[in-house]
Amino acid sequence: MPKFAANLSMMFKEVDFLDRFERAANAGFKAVEFLFPYEYDKAKLAELLEKYGLEQALFNTASGDVTKGEWGLTAVPGREKEAREMINQAFEYALVLKCPRVHVMAGVVPEGEDRGAYRQTFIENVRYAADLFKPHNIDVVIEALSPPVKPNYLFKSQYQSLALVKDIDRENVGVQYDFFHAQLVDGNITNFLKDHIDQIKHIQIASVPDRHEPNQGEIDYPWLFNLLDELGYKGWVGCEYNPEGNTEAGLSWFKPYR
Repeated sequence: MPKFAANLSMMFKEVDFLDRFERAANAGFKAVEFLFPYEYDKAKLAELLEKYGLEQALFNTASGDVTKGEWGLTAVPGREKEAREMINQAFEYALVLKCPRVHVMAGVVPEGEDRGAYRQTFIENVRYAADLFKPHNIDVVIEALSPPVKPNYLFKSQYQSLALVKDIDRENVGVQYDFFHAQLVDGNITNFLKDHIDQIKHIQIASVPDRHEPNQGEIDYPWLFNLLDELGYKGWVGCEYNPEGNTEAGLSWFKPYR
């Protein structure tokens, strides 16, 4: 049976962020993930995880200035110092939260810029992160983002993710495979899982096309959850979806997996 982590950036928005840990635990989740922890004290977050018996499954490196269209700086030429400061910051949080993996965000490539330069900058900075994290058994994951969600992100296809992982060439670097983004860009989810399960270190789910609960839309999630069991996937499945209404009211899909 897959292990599910509640995404506290998107679920349980009925209450303030720090109160969502309790809501997730009461709903039956054993782990949580979220986008960014950096506005909160590390020790406070660790205290909440311990209090409610939760594991921290994943979080991201910082986004940069979203008001300027930034969504990660790890791939941006000339911003290497800032990118590595963000990686160092994520490392400090990962140690305190006992988080075994961090999503290193690449960034947006403005129109007319040299994508090859951005790609090479990303590779070098992710190698830095991987080498920093490895002695502490922390994995780095990278995620392709679909154009409808994040136009001009460095990479949109899961096959681009695989190529980057190969070129980064660090054993603690793998794919963060979000079924929502994958279905919008590549499709072929079943065969991708069968062919590349060993490169996948984290999975996220949401309905397609509306990014709601996974018992809606065009993806047959119960079938895919069974496939993950058959393939021996042992990682977390992050529930990165926007509840259609009240979060708890929409958790009927989760009851068989509690």
